[in-house]
Amino acid sequence: MYTTCIFCHGDLDRNEAIEEFPVGRRLAFDGAKGRLWVVCRRCERWNLSPLETRWEAIEACERAFETTRMKVASDNIGLAKLKEGLELVRVGDPVRQEFAAWRYGDQFGRRRKRAMLVTGAVGAAAGGIVVGGTIAGFAMGGIFPGFFQGAQAWYRDRVLLRLRDEHGDPIRIQRKHLYTSRLVPSADASGWDLRVDHIPGWDKRDRTNKRKNHRHTMIVHGSEAIGLAGQLMAQANRRGGARKAVRDAVRRIEEAGHPDAFLPVAARHAMGDFSGSGKADLPAKKIEGLMKPLPGTLAGLKVDMRLAIEMATHEQAEREALEGELKELEARWRQAEEIARIADNLFVPESVDSFIERERSRPARDPAAPE
Repeated sequence: MYTTCIFCHGDLDRNEAIEEFPVGRRLAFDGAKGRLWVVCRRCERWNLSPLETRWEAIEACERAFETTRMKVASDNIGLAKLKEGLELVRVGDPVRQEFAAWRYGDQFGRRRKRAMLVTGAVGAAAGGIVVGGTIAGFAMGGIFPGFFQGAQAWYRDRVLLRLRDEHGDPIRIQRKHLYTSRLVPSADASGWDLRVDHIPGWDKRDRTNKRKNHRHTMIVHGSEAIGLAGQLMAQANRRGGARKAVRDAVRRIEEAGHPDAFLPVAARHAMGDFSGSGKADLPAKKIEGLMKPLPGTLAGLKVDMRLAIEMATHEQAEREALEGELKELEARWRQAEEIARIADNLFVPESVDSFIERERSRPARDPAAPE
């Protein structure tokens, strides 16, 4: 059973209320369409379950929803909290605006609140440093600017995703790559592709990473572009959005008629912003040191456009997964768990791995034998 978020690779946690599906602390289900999602409490994304037991799990969720008293419900969507702490979201047949208010408004609202809390905490810490530095007699032209330059460099270089390229080689995408990566119209201008920058290797210590400081660019097509764009947009939208921004994002998709039709429109919009910025041909050194995203890039689009792209890629990925009998989705779950395991091991010294292997290879000791 899969236990890792396919978007942020975080642990989905467990519950003791649904025996048929013990993964997750918030489950969303649609009994009519046979869909079951695990809501990641870290990134707030909805992970569609590819498990064969989802029908039994959906029935168990329905029974638990009906029997609990702690719930609020409309004709189309309801929320219940079980005594074990599990939250259930029952989806009926809502219009897009109502569904977006529950599925996206919740996660974008949580992200926004979290970002505001983090910003407030950082501001308070920075104020303390200013006061403390002044009292200690430090010059503002010395330690203080250096501290913030180091913090900005750490922020830009922070690894957001680890994955494999089209050749199967490990790569990592850093936050600064959101400042230059973007959606682009496809060669025939009827579709869209994803132009994404990255660095080879899982991390700086990766022996396969011979050019660890060199930025590379790849063009991703089709279903791979949909999945990767959804993951990257979740990072670009880390600050979430207010209700008005969510409504505007839904309106953009509705004007296009369908999420699939909206994405080529978004690619042309992004290309226009990027080309019109006058910064399309910046030298590599300046691109590496960018402090703000370029217009038209994943992080440089307007808030409602960024939210709309995340919504559209998410819904399109689910539609393709369902049409493909969930095989593609199962592959993405396996890849997410593999990458999560690798990422965890990056912080473990090789001596620990060697010790574990030695202990595993030793013959089992007889419990009755003397020490």
